Amino acid sequence: MELPVDKKIILFDGVCNLCDNTVQFLIKHDKEDIFRFVAIQSEIGQEIISHIGIDTSKTDSIILYEPGHAYYYKAQAALNIATSLGGIYSLMGIFKILPKGLSNMVYDYIARNRYKWYGKKDACMLPTPETRAKFL
Repeated sequence: MELPVDKKIILFDGVCNLCDNTVQFLIKHDKEDIFRFVAIQSEIGQEIISHIGIDTSKTDSIILYEPGHAYYYKAQAALNIATSLGGIYSLMGIFKILPKGLSNMVYDYIARNRYKWYGKKDACMLPTPETRAKFL
């Protein structure tokens, strides 16, 4: 598995509508071309999860992986992604002062209800020709 070392990799739930909308938002606002995306359900997604040692029975959330550096999941992943976008999104970094347990509790509440609130697809989304280069 050859991963781009100069990109931050976002692993997401490929059948979740909220996650899909978030990925589309990030692609649109990723002006510095920082991110690459991969569905957790994909073969590459599973290889990355296995490599970094995340137990997906304990988290099925978004994961931010910086090859060779670090990985984050749940609220910490979301906050690091937002601050990496720069601009006004950097202000989300203020929430990093919250205790990890509290921010993850809010994150888990949203994650637990995401299918009920936003719906679910039958299969992972397919990138458009314009966005294909953003996906692993």
